[in-house]
Amino acid sequence: MRKARKKEHVENYLRTSFKGDNLLGDVYLPHNALPELNFEDIDTSLIFLNKKINFPILINAMTGGSDFSEEINRDLSTIARDFNIPMAVGSETIALEDDEAEKSFKVVRETIGDEGIVIGNIGGLSTVEDARIAIDILRADALQIHLNVAQELVMDEGDRDFKGVLQNIESIVKNVNVPVIVKEVGFGISYDVAKRLYDIGVRYIDISGFGGTNFIEIENLRNPSMDFTDLYSWGIPTAASIIQVRKLPDDLRIIASGGIRTSMDIVKSIVLGADIAGISGEILSYLVHGGILNAKEYMDNTIYKLKVIMMLLGKKNINELREVDYKLTGKLREIV
Repeated sequence: MRKARKKEHVENYLRTSFKGDNLLGDVYLPHNALPELNFEDIDTSLIFLNKKINFPILINAMTGGSDFSEEINRDLSTIARDFNIPMAVGSETIALEDDEAEKSFKVVRETIGDEGIVIGNIGGLSTVEDARIAIDILRADALQIHLNVAQELVMDEGDRDFKGVLQNIESIVKNVNVPVIVKEVGFGISYDVAKRLYDIGVRYIDISGFGGTNFIEIENLRNPSMDFTDLYSWGIPTAASIIQVRKLPDDLRIIASGGIRTSMDIVKSIVLGADIAGISGEILSYLVHGGILNAKEYMDNTIYKLKVIMMLLGKKNINELREVDYKLTGKLREIV
C-alpha cells in the first residue's frame, strides 16, 4: 500500500491545480545601482551540517520506496552531487517495513558519495530505533522528522492520534548521533511550535510553509469521497513562517521551503532569516517533464540568477545577503 501511495503522491502532485501564495512577493528588496563588485567574485557557498556546499539550496524530501521512486532519487542525487548541494529523501518508513524498499533510498548516498550531504526522513511517532535504522540506511548527515497532521487527517488510512509527538521528538534528538531537522510538509511552523521544538533541543527547523506542494489537495485527489477544497488555503505562508521562527536564537538553523521556485524566492528567504532554501516540487516537475538535463538547466539558470540578484543588491556572499534592509508590503505586513 505504501509503495502505491508513494507513486500516487508524485502523480497527484503533477495533477494539482491549486496555487497558494507563499507571500514572498510581499518582500521588497532595494536596488543598488553602485554595487562596486566583480560578478566573478560573488560567492554563493556556505557551511551546512558541517560541510561546505556551493549554493544555499537543498533538494528537499520527495519520495522513496519503489522502482519508480528509485529512478527519481537517482536523478535527483546526481543533480545534488553535480552541484554540490544537500539532498533529503522522502519518508523512510516504508524501508523500515520492507527491506526491498531500502535500495530506492540507498541509491542517494551511493550517487552523492561520502563528501556530499544526505538527509534521512521519518515520521514524528517513529521510535529511536527506527530513527537509528533510517540514519544507517543512508549513512545520513542529519535526520528530518516530518510533521504532517493536515495530510494525515485528509488521508483515508491516515493517523488520527498525534499525542506524544513532541516527547517522541525529544527522545530522538537526545539519542541519535546526527542533527535532527523537524520539517512540516507544506503548512508552515509558527513561533510557538518552533519555540517548543527549540526548548527540547531541536536546532534545525524546515518551516515548509504554505504556498508550495499542497498535501491536502494531493490526498483529496486520492480520496474523492469527501470534498476538502475549502481547506486548500490552510497554512502559514512561507514568508510569515520564516519571520516568526527567526525570532528564536541565532543558533537555530532555518530551512525555508514551501513554494520555493525561483532565485528571487531563495534570496528573499535568506534575507528574511533562513540559512538555506529547500526546493522539491519545482525541480521534480522539470525532471519528470523533461528529464535530468532539463532539471540541470533549471538549476543552472536558478544559480546564475541568484548571483545576478546578489549583484543587484551589492552583496558578495551569503552572510552579506542576510544584512539586506528589506521592507514588507501587503498581506505579509498585515500578518507580521
